[in-house]
Amino acid sequence: MSDKEFSESQKQYLSGFTYGADVARAVRKLPILSGAANAGSTVAIGGGNRVDKQAVQAPSSPEQAAYEAQQRVIASGKKLSREELAKQKKNPLDLWGEISHRAQQNVFPKGDDVFLTKFQGLFFVAPAQNAFMCRMRIPGGELHAYQLEGIADLSEVSAGDYIDVTTRANLQLREIPANQGMNILYGLRELGVVCLGSGGDNIRNVTASPLSGIDPDELIETLPIAKRMHHYILNHREMYGLPRKFNIAFDGGGRISALDDTNDIGFHAVRVPEAHADQRTPMGIYFQLTLGGITGHSDFARDTGVLVTPDEALEVAGAIVRVFLENGDRTDRKRARLKYVLDEWGFEKFLTEVEKSLGKELRRVDRTRWERPEIEDRLAHIDVHAQAQTGKNYIGIVLPVGRMTADQARGLARLSRRFGSGRVRLTVWQNLLLTDIADDDLPEVQQSIRKLGLDYAASNLRAGLVACTGSAGCKFAGADTKRHAMQVAEYLEEWLTLDTPINIHVTGCHHSCAQHYIGDIGMIATKVEVGDDMVEGYHVHVGGGWGKDQGIGQLLFTGVPADEVAPLLRGLLTAYLQQRGSKEEFFVQFVNRKSVAELREMTKACALL
Repeated sequence: MSDKEFSESQKQYLSGFTYGADVARAVRKLPILSGAANAGSTVAIGGGNRVDKQAVQAPSSPEQAAYEAQQRVIASGKKLSREELAKQKKNPLDLWGEISHRAQQNVFPKGDDVFLTKFQGLFFVAPAQNAFMCRMRIPGGELHAYQLEGIADLSEVSAGDYIDVTTRANLQLREIPANQGMNILYGLRELGVVCLGSGGDNIRNVTASPLSGIDPDELIETLPIAKRMHHYILNHREMYGLPRKFNIAFDGGGRISALDDTNDIGFHAVRVPEAHADQRTPMGIYFQLTLGGITGHSDFARDTGVLVTPDEALEVAGAIVRVFLENGDRTDRKRARLKYVLDEWGFEKFLTEVEKSLGKELRRVDRTRWERPEIEDRLAHIDVHAQAQTGKNYIGIVLPVGRMTADQARGLARLSRRFGSGRVRLTVWQNLLLTDIADDDLPEVQQSIRKLGLDYAASNLRAGLVACTGSAGCKFAGADTKRHAMQVAEYLEEWLTLDTPINIHVTGCHHSCAQHYIGDIGMIATKVEVGDDMVEGYHVHVGGGWGKDQGIGQLLFTGVPADEVAPLLRGLLTAYLQQRGSKEEFFVQFVNRKSVAELREMTKACALL
């Protein structure tokens, strides 16, 4: 930036800051990094040392790109959002001391500090709870058994004695008192679990295929790449200067989807056969690059026409994030996502800017030249399945709407260490996998899981039941989603037996953490007027999907009181079982060949039976 863009007071501040930094470094006998503001001068240090500042340059910081993006907004005559102003006043990465002080005083953050503290992984969730929620970063969804045990211990001592699995194959602790926030942060770091950037305007937990390395049908292992992406983010501080949150996923083309098409950046494994290879694109495995997924805003990641080798993925992702950092909306939070940059610019302009950031051209490959196998099994995340390794199995354990107690978590960790790999895998379906279980050990492990009060088998209803935290723990939610989801499942299981998988996604607000738009049945909370009262209820969508069944669910019913949802869904599913074309017709196929009016009529008719 030109010095003409700084006011006189800013110049004085920078001059003093760099001068002080030079003195501090000289005292420690370190090289001088700055001094452009005082070129030609010298700094006298105790002991007679003198530091010549003639040829040094002004320091640059990783935060500079975000600062310049903010300045461009101001120079254009627009106003920064409240959150951008808060980040200008105080770097959210430097709050460790403040958080520690508040813990000692047993007080929660106030005002803008509530937002800024999210960057450290602590969310003050009042008025839903007068407590913190702590979100972690579990790259690729894999953690060691000792880490799960340690997190369970922390939840018992400093939180609510339970652990939630999220739809990003991640973990959260809840009901953390004000004076326990630092205990959680210290404890997690001692376990090797990082929280930095798990909330706020950052890249969230990087997801991968849950069966990476053990899936007999995958094209490529994605877990190692997701972990490298995680460390890339942690060690490039400019990645923390985004206009809004950002999601990245790697899918290896195997049996359990990573839902890459719901992410800002999706990398999905594809194969270029020998017949379609050339010098620039040799035969082999690549990632199809997709951009702009945000299903809460009714959009999936779209194909860019670009293929990326596994070795290129991190560099390309970094360039994409930087272009978004520099050009994302910093005035309107509702439009501060990658999707809206793409909508405004178009893909070609955006990719051109990515190429400038990379310093090289991207690999454009016609869709006819590569193959993308579609072998997903919608029940592969639960029950017992053979691994690629002979004589080894994984067990998908059902966690009721993604929650396990501390004792259950410790029990699962012990089983993993005794009978498996000593590691566990989390999935975007809010459950957990134990891996590398020998054939002979399966009966004992299965019995032990049930002794913990959990199960590895589930109905076609419960296997795909997803719910966000809801009003019991989130200030944004309009209903108690986890409780209502369980009530719906229990009711429907009494009346129906489904022979095909049904995904029911229950979300509490427009943030759509449970991704209601991609469920076979998606419910989003709302307040419903019943007589003189306002009660919890839901808008009901149907026909959503991902992958080969990709689609945004269509609105079927509005303003349904929570206690009327289950009977209504009973009518809808009864109509499906009675009128589907064949037993092979999935629910999503059935509802998408019917009009909304037809579905409403069928549902109401069958609900009266």
